[in-house]
Amino acid sequence: MTKRVEVQEIEKNFPLSGGGHYLALKGIDLDIRKGEFISLIGHSGCGKSTLLNLIAGLDAPTGGSVLIDGETVKLPGPDKMVVFQNYSLLPWLTVRQNIALAVDEVMPGLSRDERDGIIADHIAMVGLGHAGDKLPRELSGGMRQRVAIARALAIRPKLLLLDEPFGALDALSRGNLQEKLMQICNEHALTAVMVTHDVDEAVLLSDRIVMLTNGPGSRIGGILEVDIPRPRERMTVVHHPSYYSLRSEIIYFLNRQKRVKQWQAKPHKVLARHGLEKVNLDLGFVPLAACAPLAVAEAKGLFAKHGLDEVTLVRESSWRGVTDGLLDRTLDAALMPSGMPTWMTAGGHGGDPLPVVTALTLSRNGNGITLARRLADGGVQSVDDYRAWLQSHEREPHTLGIVHPASMHNLLLRYWLAANAIDPDRDVHLQTLPPAQMLADLKDGSIDGFCIGAPWLDRAVAEGHGFTVAGDLAIWRDHPGKVLGVREDWALAYPNTHIALVKALLEACRYCAQPSHWPELSSLLSDRRYLGMKPELIWFSETSADGNSTVPHHLFFGPGVNRPSRSEHLWIITQLARWAEIPFPRNYVEILERICSVGVYSTAARELGLKDVTYQRAAIALFDGRPFNSDDPISYLNEVSLHRDFSVAEIPIGAPRSLAA
Repeated sequence: MTKRVEVQEIEKNFPLSGGGHYLALKGIDLDIRKGEFISLIGHSGCGKSTLLNLIAGLDAPTGGSVLIDGETVKLPGPDKMVVFQNYSLLPWLTVRQNIALAVDEVMPGLSRDERDGIIADHIAMVGLGHAGDKLPRELSGGMRQRVAIARALAIRPKLLLLDEPFGALDALSRGNLQEKLMQICNEHALTAVMVTHDVDEAVLLSDRIVMLTNGPGSRIGGILEVDIPRPRERMTVVHHPSYYSLRSEIIYFLNRQKRVKQWQAKPHKVLARHGLEKVNLDLGFVPLAACAPLAVAEAKGLFAKHGLDEVTLVRESSWRGVTDGLLDRTLDAALMPSGMPTWMTAGGHGGDPLPVVTALTLSRNGNGITLARRLADGGVQSVDDYRAWLQSHEREPHTLGIVHPASMHNLLLRYWLAANAIDPDRDVHLQTLPPAQMLADLKDGSIDGFCIGAPWLDRAVAEGHGFTVAGDLAIWRDHPGKVLGVREDWALAYPNTHIALVKALLEACRYCAQPSHWPELSSLLSDRRYLGMKPELIWFSETSADGNSTVPHHLFFGPGVNRPSRSEHLWIITQLARWAEIPFPRNYVEILERICSVGVYSTAARELGLKDVTYQRAAIALFDGRPFNSDDPISYLNEVSLHRDFSVAEIPIGAPRSLAA
């Protein structure tokens, strides 16, 4: 498609009254196609309106250039019409006269009749034929904004620029005008760029959404393609399978920018006390029942007991927040899926390999595969039923939710599907969603099911929206669920702090493992700082398959439970490689030694006097009976029934180095 606008390496500095300058934008590159609707979104002060003004020619860039149809923008003009939030109508002129003022100025060569015809057409286009002779004070806010849009369109600009055009309107007026704008843009193939703070508005109107990072020096943090077909209607677009994932992606980005801004505003002096190199820690987690050891360590004073006086638990909405927190160092450590240390160490996050180590397995089990109640109503009770259902509904999209590519949820779900002759990439679509979003999507019918941990699987069943088709105990009993993860350079820079953190959390794991404490844990986690839901929805046990006993949802503590296992992490590596999330590392032995910080765990356990916590665990045994060959993992990979074309490569993780190196 033809390029209409080219934004090339734009930079914008503003002089400050006291001297110096403020860098608003830096390195902005953006191509806008003819007929495309682009939204600019980001927090206040990120430079959205500044970028719009540069495209409009209302201001000049400090560096770089803006081109429209190959011509450099130097001044404002009628080819670039701006619609502002405040309407900008002349109060002493009628609707017709306000529009005529622009048409007469731009099209003096046309006859009066031709100009009057254009004015009348555009008044009718925005649905104001009955109000052509009214003054602005006689119109509602939404009607005034329609006049501003009609005036902009009447001079037939190449580019329509909208600066929060609906921000001051009530919900009804805003919705009506959004639909009118969509209709006009679609019918006339208009190219439009809009500044907005409204996430739903951006998804509804846009072909692409450009997300700007915080200033100073704002950059494009990401661009989302909106694959919802046109024409769109507000009441139906929310049912499109992509709607909630797009919305979640934008909200995540905005929350992440807010989190970084808050972190940057805090003092970051490293506080060393009690023989520890650092006692002020930010510890990330996602609200799941498996975060119980972190909540207990905070509530019971176990962090402080081991010298960590200033630990802040940072609640993230998704595992992506944990990944980004480690990448940009806003987190010191985090609760994370058991596959994340390998995934980040191998560069699965899309950047350079970042060695991440774990010295503690915080929990095992606690997951399950849940399908929507509507499938059960259609006769699906088992995996065989599900496979038959997929075959009989070939044309429908079949989406299952996962929380992260490196999560055990994803790996167990893929293993279960593949072992039952269901290709997890071709027969179904696995979509990464925040845990809380999955329940909403299951209710809405936009996904068929999910694999997730407590309490979300429990809520789906308890609220009648889903049923458990396969529990994790029946897929791989006592698999590693969540681990403590830190950057390797952090662990090397703060070795005593790392041991103290493991001690506090290992002691908390022991507390969480006591059945007598489970009612207290449910109450504790119901606090809004952790899960923020009713205690009766947070379970730590379930009834056994035979109905005669109670089975723990999670294993938090016990022989072989908490010590990092190289063989388990090797199995994780094979599964990540099997589905092409990472290449299989040729240097996997080195990676396993770097990932599994067994020495830190052993020191922590010994100093706590936990002599009874041994390493002995049974061999890895999943439900299909296929043995895992840890001595020849590549042969194991080649022999599995379904896999992608995986590669084998050396992962360049370099020599271990501390933060100070």
